[in-house]
Amino acid sequence: MTIAFFLDRDGTLNVEKGYIRKVADLELIPGVAQAVRQLNDAGILAILTTNQTGAARGFYDLDHIHALNDRLKSLLHQEANAYLDAVFYCPHLAKGTVEPFAVACQCRKPETGMILQAQQAYPHIDLARSYVLGDKASDVAFGRAAGCKSVLLKTGYGQKVLAGQYQSLDIQPDFVFDDMPQAVATILKDGALTSHAGMS
Repeated sequence: MTIAFFLDRDGTLNVEKGYIRKVADLELIPGVAQAVRQLNDAGILAILTTNQTGAARGFYDLDHIHALNDRLKSLLHQEANAYLDAVFYCPHLAKGTVEPFAVACQCRKPETGMILQAQQAYPHIDLARSYVLGDKASDVAFGRAAGCKSVLLKTGYGQKVLAGQYQSLDIQPDFVFDDMPQAVATILKDGALTSHAGMS
């Protein structure tokens, strides 16, 4: 069986800047490329799972989302020769304004559609030993619904989530870390982490 780290994008891997209209504005959070490389070297799947409603809102088209993801992958490679094993994104939003993206779906987090897609690509993923990393309450709920361990990061919106100022943290994360590099380093160092240990 294989362990996977399901990684949010904005606020987890790259700096949270809202809806990124210029591809060149996407920049990595310091240390994340090296952290992804650690996952690569450990034989752990690094899988991007990200809600991207810009298309449904009419801010940009799918090509722009692909370009942003391509820049992310390029920066990971440039900084640490790191790579993502798979990329999944959800462009849908039920209250969106652009067809065919203005629909209710099963892939928008906290729904588990993107993890189900990952399981189709990698049937041997052990969800119970895998982790979901993100900066929003919806990421925590996403991880719990899929049967993974959930990690809330303080980057992006994480601090506001913890302070009760953004989204409602109805489900408590298994772990809270300052950022993705700290999370990866701690989890890889102590594979016996169970719940709330190592919280900062």
